[in-house]
Amino acid sequence: MSRRRKRPDPAPVELVIDGLDEQARGTATCEGRPVRVDAALPGERVSVVRTRSRGGYDEAQVERVLEASGDRVEPGCRYFGLCGACTLQHMAPPAQLRLKSQRLLDTLEAESGVLPERLLEPLSGEPWGYRRRARLGVRDVPKKGRVLVGFRERNASYLADMLSCEVLIPEAGHRLEALSELIGSLSVSARIPQVEVAAGDDVVALVFRVLDPPTPDDLLKISAFGARYDFDIYLQTGGPGTVRALTESPRQLGYRLPAYDVEIHFQPGDFLQVNGVLNQRMVDHALELLSPTPGGHVLELFSGLGNFSLPLARRGARVTAVEGDEGLVKRARANAAANGLEDRVSFFAGDLFASAANAPWAQGSYESVLLDPPRAGARRVLEQIAPARPHRIVYVSCNPETLGGDIGLLVRRFGYRLAAAGVMDMFPHTGHLESIAVLEPA
Repeated sequence: MSRRRKRPDPAPVELVIDGLDEQARGTATCEGRPVRVDAALPGERVSVVRTRSRGGYDEAQVERVLEASGDRVEPGCRYFGLCGACTLQHMAPPAQLRLKSQRLLDTLEAESGVLPERLLEPLSGEPWGYRRRARLGVRDVPKKGRVLVGFRERNASYLADMLSCEVLIPEAGHRLEALSELIGSLSVSARIPQVEVAAGDDVVALVFRVLDPPTPDDLLKISAFGARYDFDIYLQTGGPGTVRALTESPRQLGYRLPAYDVEIHFQPGDFLQVNGVLNQRMVDHALELLSPTPGGHVLELFSGLGNFSLPLARRGARVTAVEGDEGLVKRARANAAANGLEDRVSFFAGDLFASAANAPWAQGSYESVLLDPPRAGARRVLEQIAPARPHRIVYVSCNPETLGGDIGLLVRRFGYRLAAAGVMDMFPHTGHLESIAVLEPA
């Protein structure tokens, strides 16, 4: 027989917030038990209501801020607190950067036992209207009398009732209400679970996931919506390979890296960094840290569409680039050709989580290595390339825990030192931590 978890006392209590957890919730203690408080900042005295008991702590919401932190600001979105996409809008952007920098240091020390010899200046950009890729949930909710379009509620599985989003690019974020009205008018409104946003510099695409075929009348309405708001529309009937444009000649999605005279084209479902401005700064930063010599041979791992490879080639490096997704490799080769760089970059498809001992790219000798792995990190491939002792490794990471583990491997087993590390605020107002690290042989 299962035991029901006891609900916490609903009476308000006063707490002093002593820190933030990895989800950017305030941390405190009440009657000897840890409490996690949404939208509270370190140093604040707050009146809270405990809402739920977890295994080792209680969750709480702020009822009133009694003594506010100097870092507290007014959230820039009216749905902050309801929508779960952002957790830090109540904290000033400079304080968000300090928080993320400290979290990076704490995580690196915990996971690897080492700290960087130099802390890099944080990279940041415009904190609003930056997000050019997103997956929006869709749900027809008769009790609310409309279709909800947006992100999930904080700490809940329901979609937030929202009409706009301030971190999405305005072309999409200010069209959620119109998108809701469109889907609500369709015969398949209950069979559309999501809409993906994918934006280039000049074109914004919407990908409608449809579980049943839209009727001809539905398609006319969707086409008219795309024409009215200048969206290119795609339909997805199954897996990623089923994405098809609604028109025969959709416009080409792409973004430019002006400093390198490079333009990168992509498909709506392709991975790309969500923050276009910060991506440009990140590429500059990574190439500066890598400092390849003219004609030097660089190995790029998890190379995607060529986001780093093509700028490296433009700066005179010879690049061998490896990516696990064969579709991305095909498009990366096309991008190299379109930019006149096909003679300076060699793209390979390869599973970077398996042995690469016999892979053709693994037989080369490389001056330096640049990698940008997914959240799982890059331990397996680092074990294979580190024995050759490349003179510099620049590691772009979206997960500080796996970054720390991989750095520990390079330091303890292969004799590298952590020369520098720092944060890049790819997702302002969220707890997401993007970072970059530089390792050199000790």
